Amino acid sequence: MSDAPEKPKRPQQVFTLLVEVGRCKGDGLPEKATGAGLLCYATGVDEAEAVRETVALLKAAEMAPLDVTGYGTLAERQEQGEEISAEEEELMDRALAENSVVVAQVTPFYD
Repeated sequence: MSDAPEKPKRPQQVFTLLVEVGRCKGDGLPEKATGAGLLCYATGVDEAEAVRETVALLKAAEMAPLDVTGYGTLAERQEQGEEISAEEEELMDRALAENSVVVAQVTPFYD
């Protein structure tokens, strides 16, 4: 038994991430697409953890993540004046309830 005080557990939050993916065999993107942008809602105690989990999940799904842009939590986005739809909030709630990554939208890129 350690005498060190227990660290308080940090709550999970949901972060909005935009992930750019390149092509990879078996990625499921349309044949002529050169890549895609994926709008994701991912849980983590901080944005860095949410990004790591999202990248790991996409790699496991045979996708090739190239870049991730974080847009913050629901509260952070609302503080910046963004209007969040009820559908978007439902997807964020789902990600939090399932402690998961929800891919909300896939936009293929073409040259």
